Amino acid sequence: MSEQTTTEFSNDNAQSDKDLLQLVSFVVGAEEYAIPILAVQEINRMMDITRVPQSPAFVEGVINLRGKVIPVVDLRKRFGMQIKENTGDERIIVVEVQGETEPRVIGFTVDKVNRVLRIGSDIVEPAPSMASGADSEYVLGVGKLDEGLLILLSLDKLFSQRELELAASTAAGNETTAQAA
Repeated sequence: MSEQTTTEFSNDNAQSDKDLLQLVSFVVGAEEYAIPILAVQEINRMMDITRVPQSPAFVEGVINLRGKVIPVVDLRKRFGMQIKENTGDERIIVVEVQGETEPRVIGFTVDKVNRVLRIGSDIVEPAPSMASGADSEYVLGVGKLDEGLLILLSLDKLFSQRELELAASTAAGNETTAQAA
């Protein structure tokens, strides 16, 4: 019996790093989502977000992060979910998303950051074609964990090129206003 346990253990360790996905998981609404850890620049506690007049509805505003103005998107709004009261667990995840010409830095709010995890790519299935809900187009795949399902998001689909440009122009407009003051 002990020999079988050792064999199982070494099979788990035999999975190569290229077959492992390193993810940051977070909660929005009742669901747990994840994105690749390499896309994450930092995770911050909720801070004052400056609203920018005439910015797109999905853009919550901008933040000043060590002298750099970053647009912030509310994922609840992005997914068409109801806005809720702050609980103190909310975070802003700052990521780099590849734009057409250059990478763009953008933040998005989540209800709670759960954990950093490594999962085997073999437990991830492609997004179901019959997925329902406003956020199904952003789903890259679904990871089957012991404690439930983990929805893997595609940052490229979550933030389209046009939306990245709108968010960037919101930040640039606010940066110009701040410099003029």
